[in-house]
Amino acid sequence: MIEVKNKEQLDRMRSAGRIVAEVLEIMKEMVKPGVSTEELDKAAEEHIRSYGAVPAFKGYNGFPATLCTSINEEVVHGIPSLRALKNGDIISIDCGALYHGYYGDSAITLPVGDISEDNKRLLTVCDESLKLGIAQAWKGNRLFDISYAIQSYVERNGMSVVRDYVGHGIGTKMHEEPQLPNFGKPGRGPRLEVGMALAIEPMVNLGGYNVETLKDEWTVVTKDRRASAHFEHTIAITENGPEILTRT
Repeated sequence: MIEVKNKEQLDRMRSAGRIVAEVLEIMKEMVKPGVSTEELDKAAEEHIRSYGAVPAFKGYNGFPATLCTSINEEVVHGIPSLRALKNGDIISIDCGALYHGYYGDSAITLPVGDISEDNKRLLTVCDESLKLGIAQAWKGNRLFDISYAIQSYVERNGMSVVRDYVGHGIGTKMHEEPQLPNFGKPGRGPRLEVGMALAIEPMVNLGGYNVETLKDEWTVVTKDRRASAHFEHTIAITENGPEILTRT
C-alpha cells in the first residue's frame, strides 16, 4: 500500500531532506583530487549528527558507512575507504538521514578536477533526466510517466538506465511502496496523489545497462566497466505540483 502523508509528516520530511541537502553542499566543497572517501564520510556523519539526526544508511542491512561513495564505473553502494580521489574521476555520493522519525534521501554525481567530455555529458544527461522525471510528478499522472520521461531522454542521448535498481516511496521507512523504475511505458502504474513522497533516482550508464556486484557484496559496477552517474531527490506530490524536499 502506498502511504499518503499529511502536512505534519511532510514538514518532518522537509527537515530530514534539508539536512541531506546540506551534506551534499558540503560534499561539493570537499570533493577534489587527493581527498579520500573516508574523509567525505566522516564530514557527512558529523553534520547529520550535529542536528541530532541519524545517518540513514549506517547499519542499514549491515552497510558500514554514512555515505555511498561510488567512483567511475561504480553505480551505487560504494563503501567509503582510504581511497583518494584522482583528477578525472567522477564520484556519486548518496546520502540519507533519519530525523524525528522520517527519512530524507538524495544523491549527486560530482566531477573530480578536470573530467572527460564523455563524463561531462554523462553528468549532464543524468541530472537532466532527474529534472524531467520530477516534472512528471503531478497529481493525476501515472507513476510510469516519471519512468518514461527518464528513460526516453537518456536513451535519446545514447546512454542507458540501470534496470536492477530503482527509485522508491519514502517516509517513516527508507524504502516504501511503490517501487519506481527508471524505465517503463507512460500511462501505467498507480495514479499519483497529493501527499505521496517518492525518491526519484536515475542511475545512468555511458555503456550498457547491465551491472554486477563486487566481492564486498555491496559495490555495484557496470558490467562493461564504463562510467555511471546517479542523481536523486526526495519529492512530494502537492496540489501545485512536485516539491523537492531534499534542497537547502
